[in-house]
Amino acid sequence: MGLEKEGLRVSRKGGISQAPHPQTFGCALTHPNITTDFSESLIELVTPPFSNAVEMLSFLEDTQHYLYYHLPKDQNFWPTSMPCAIRGETTIPIAQYGTSNQGMMKTIYRQGLANRYGSVMQIIAGIHFNYSFSHEFWQKYQMLFAPTEALRSFIDNSYMGLTRNIVRYGWIIPYLFGASPAVCKSFLKGYHAHSLIEFNESTLYEPYATSLRMGDIGYQNLAENEAGVKANYNSLSHYINSLKVGMQTSCSEYETIGLKRHGKYQQLNANILQIENEYYASVRPKPLVELDKKPLDTLSGSGIGYVELRSIDINQLLPLGIDKTQIYFLEAFMLFCLLETSCVISTSGQFEINTNDQLVAHEGRNPKLMLMHRGKQTSLQKWGNDIMTKIEQCAILLSESHQVSVRNIACRINNPDLTPSAIILSHMKECNKGFFDYTNLLSKQYRSDFLSNTINQKHFDYLDHEAKISCKKQQQIEASDLVDFDIFLTEYFKNI
Repeated sequence: MGLEKEGLRVSRKGGISQAPHPQTFGCALTHPNITTDFSESLIELVTPPFSNAVEMLSFLEDTQHYLYYHLPKDQNFWPTSMPCAIRGETTIPIAQYGTSNQGMMKTIYRQGLANRYGSVMQIIAGIHFNYSFSHEFWQKYQMLFAPTEALRSFIDNSYMGLTRNIVRYGWIIPYLFGASPAVCKSFLKGYHAHSLIEFNESTLYEPYATSLRMGDIGYQNLAENEAGVKANYNSLSHYINSLKVGMQTSCSEYETIGLKRHGKYQQLNANILQIENEYYASVRPKPLVELDKKPLDTLSGSGIGYVELRSIDINQLLPLGIDKTQIYFLEAFMLFCLLETSCVISTSGQFEINTNDQLVAHEGRNPKLMLMHRGKQTSLQKWGNDIMTKIEQCAILLSESHQVSVRNIACRINNPDLTPSAIILSHMKECNKGFFDYTNLLSKQYRSDFLSNTINQKHFDYLDHEAKISCKKQQQIEASDLVDFDIFLTEYFKNI
């Protein structure tokens, strides 16, 4: 398992930092553990894969300590998913990755996102949980259920079944762990119509919201939906082909943006999807990285290496945004999604899923909320308890710690006041502070707490070394380019 945690660098006054990615952290293009996402100010901390939660969280904690230690004194690390005060699109610097063709492609892709969706939506942060089962497990699991099937085919089919169940039952993650019930008014300035109401003069919220990040004000692929491009999880080939359709189909709206303006690229192409990563999804089947190969080609050639769960809010109530109890639950949830029967998702089933996801994001803690399950209405509590019973059975297969964690989190189904979203709103009301002021206080407290911790010198030395190595690698990549960017881009998209 591994984690990817995003977070904004913010100025002392609370706005997005305009300073470039700190040189101390190395080069974002090639650093394995400290990189950037959409914005130059949106840091992403990446752990390597670990076999247990304790080691993984320890790595993240030491890396976040390193970040705080090396951040300039006039900057801080924003501890929640929804962004700080935003002073217009032009104050969101797009991430820079150097002069290589590879680096320029990453930056232009982000420029395309900004032109298509606006930069504000792109700086919503989250935590991605990457999970895989061991090769030894797959060998034994296959012998139980499909001893005559090729192992690679069995693994891919099993992972796709797991992925469909995450899509189907995934609403439970924002309900249990959603931590974005309110946003700064500046986030929605000039935005389309929304259902949020005023919390105070600086904050908008919804009384029963769990994760506005996962709702209709969060990251949306509106053009893709309107064009009928939807990821198909019914098999690995269906999934790959459905994304390729989006990457091969021109979009008139994006054609009006143009490829270049005044000689500068505005997007990689005018297709519905510039590249496969543009399709936002709460879960993705992923291949193990192979150098010089496109992700979908690697997925097709080598199969699924792990599954990426992307629907996790950063919980500002926790120093790392996530904790061991949550990781143990997610492990049991992944096992449930593997073991539970996973039929294909029909058109009507996908409609139910989309509806449930939006209802839970905006109204999940409403005690009267009804969801759709197999064509029938059911209460969130009843369905949630049914799912929890099965997750608890899976936790028994793991450890006593997993069982305790699942039991503790299961209490949130019948008591919404125990959810992070409810606790955050309660704290905001108690201290009479809006989203920004409340979160800004926490950000300062976490910085102070981390800087008072004892340094793990071995880990700091490791990250110092990786910073130096990353810049040497970037220089090597830049020196090895043999063609100009126009030719590079043409060649890259030749065989999609």
